[in-house]
Amino acid sequence: MHRNKIYLFTFILCFLIFQTACSQTKSNKIVPAAERFSEYQSILQGKNIAIVANQASLVNQHHLVDFLLSKKVSLIKIFSPEHGFRGNLDAGEKVKDGIDSKTNLPIISLYGKHKKPYPKDLSKVDLVVFDLQDVGVRFYTYLSTLHYMMEACAENNIPLLVLDRPNPNAHYINGPVLEEDCKSFVGLHPVPIVYGMTIGEYAKMINGEKWLKNGVQCDLKVITCANWTRNSVYKLPVKPSPNLPNYQSIQLYPSLCFFEGTVVSAGRGTDFPFQVYGHPLLKKGKFEFKPRSIAGVSKNPKFKGQICKGEDLRLIDIERLREQKELDLSFLLKAYSELNDQTQFFNLFFEKLAGTKQLRQQIIQGQSESEIKESWKKNLDEFKSIRKKYLIYPDLK
Repeated sequence: MHRNKIYLFTFILCFLIFQTACSQTKSNKIVPAAERFSEYQSILQGKNIAIVANQASLVNQHHLVDFLLSKKVSLIKIFSPEHGFRGNLDAGEKVKDGIDSKTNLPIISLYGKHKKPYPKDLSKVDLVVFDLQDVGVRFYTYLSTLHYMMEACAENNIPLLVLDRPNPNAHYINGPVLEEDCKSFVGLHPVPIVYGMTIGEYAKMINGEKWLKNGVQCDLKVITCANWTRNSVYKLPVKPSPNLPNYQSIQLYPSLCFFEGTVVSAGRGTDFPFQVYGHPLLKKGKFEFKPRSIAGVSKNPKFKGQICKGEDLRLIDIERLREQKELDLSFLLKAYSELNDQTQFFNLFFEKLAGTKQLRQQIIQGQSESEIKESWKKNLDEFKSIRKKYLIYPDLK
């Protein structure tokens, strides 16, 4: 009898410990702003809402559009960024206006004939909700979509509500700061390639630094994430765009996207984009891949149907890369050194991605990775002092 009581006591104790652990795990779960409906429900009430969203705009397993409609929110139109509302279009492919087949809501493209909403696009709209998953990299075009939507809202006296999401590359700040004469849709602001801010913080910086046309400022409100820090390892529940399919690609993207401005392939047209690089004439490449057309991902990839030799970066320790807290230029420098005809290495897109004309010249001159990174330091320090003014979550230590 005594032994049975001990067993029962032990069982109850273990059960309570287990429940406490589960409760703590649940309470520490990272919660994107979209899932915190009670925090913004009152802001939406009684208003006609337009939403900027795509396939990653989720509330748990439900699309934010469907979720808001189930809550009787008056959604009247959808704005779609690059890759489309359902996220199934290739990079650079023009997105067309249309009708969402599930909800019958009109979809207005912000990556087609115009990237900034016209006043007529915002007709009868009382509030715009912005919910796009950023990856924390300057040349990811959703930042430019944010910029132009903020500008349109400011000019038409419409408030903008940003539902913040964790930045999976928020654990460091690095890269050249964009120069004025290198501005484009893949870089509108004087920030480094990796800036260590959420999209909500970034929106505050656009506003506060008066980067919108004529210095206008948007009536902006940001709903925050819960339980997220800049050092959190956050693995996105759904790919943010067609060629960033997993955690490895998202971590490598800041370093590998330079190849989009060169003759080297970054793996578009494979099952592992932004996890490999290669070229048919790369001298020492031990890994081989053959790009192909993939509907909704890469219709006409570089070197389609040709065998590329290069390096498989799926094999590297990605956590070790995270610990370095810097861009890895070794892939770019190695590829440049191993191609015979270096005069054909770069294309005109390279400066737009790098945000500076200096990097191409530094590579041609044979500067080392450490020398190149040293040249970024002054501008990075200046950016960091600006950035601090707009942080919502505790800064990096």
